[in-house]
Amino acid sequence: MKPFVPTLLLLLTMLPATGSNAQALPRYPPHVIGGSELRVLPPSADGRRYQLHVQVPASFSSEPQRRYPVLYVTDAYWDFPTVVVSYQNMVYDKVLPEFIIVGLGYAGEGLDYGRLRQWELSPVPLGPNAPDSGHADKFLAAIEREIIPFVEREYRAHPSQRMLAGSSLGGLFALYAMYTKPTLFQGYVAASPAVVVGSDWIIQRAREVAKAGTRIEARLYVTGAEYEWPGFLAGIRRYQQTLPELKHPGLVVETRTIDGERHAGTKAESYARGMRFVFAPLAPETGPSKD
Repeated sequence: MKPFVPTLLLLLTMLPATGSNAQALPRYPPHVIGGSELRVLPPSADGRRYQLHVQVPASFSSEPQRRYPVLYVTDAYWDFPTVVVSYQNMVYDKVLPEFIIVGLGYAGEGLDYGRLRQWELSPVPLGPNAPDSGHADKFLAAIEREIIPFVEREYRAHPSQRMLAGSSLGGLFALYAMYTKPTLFQGYVAASPAVVVGSDWIIQRAREVAKAGTRIEARLYVTGAEYEWPGFLAGIRRYQQTLPELKHPGLVVETRTIDGERHAGTKAESYARGMRFVFAPLAPETGPSKD
């Protein structure tokens, strides 16, 4: 049996040096998502500083006259890379059309995203621990009046092919947008939406819209995660079960429970399947691969 001490000394010699004699570690270029860029907008009417994460299609430069559908995604600082990777894989498979992805985020460094998003994404106050929450109406107004016009001016975005996706509070915001401005987007992906906020406020809102007979010409995909918090999942299931009863005129719905996942782990599959569903009318191909 070899002695332990020499082996330990060998390992110690392999560790990086520290202190005044340490050599600077080499610096390498940061990883950047190809085809993407960051755009910082002027302060909004409410003084919010938004940053857009924009992914353009591969054909964007070679087809300068073409207009593209757009998928807007909340919480870009977390979810933009996940959406982009799934999009690229499925465009390769020809089950998604080419489209622009616009992640909605904030400008600045060292930001508290959890606190900032509470202001934007919830339609009602979240309680005493989130005193700045409940301003989804103002965020939706900024999207309609400032962000969408900017994207459609700068990126040749198609004005009648807009989709909106979000997870958790972002999913709740997607549902809020659908019931508040039903013509602004044509498709919605609500991944594990926070239905329980405001004691199922969004379900009551859905009932009011259905009672008014408002048409919602859109496609809606709603998921929950099998292993997320039981009370949270119960709220999602209440909403999913209510949708057939509401019979929203024009709305095409698909729901799903993502098996084996918790709250954040459901995002990848929810976004991938959700994009497939909302963009299905524009997909180049459907079904099995063709020879």
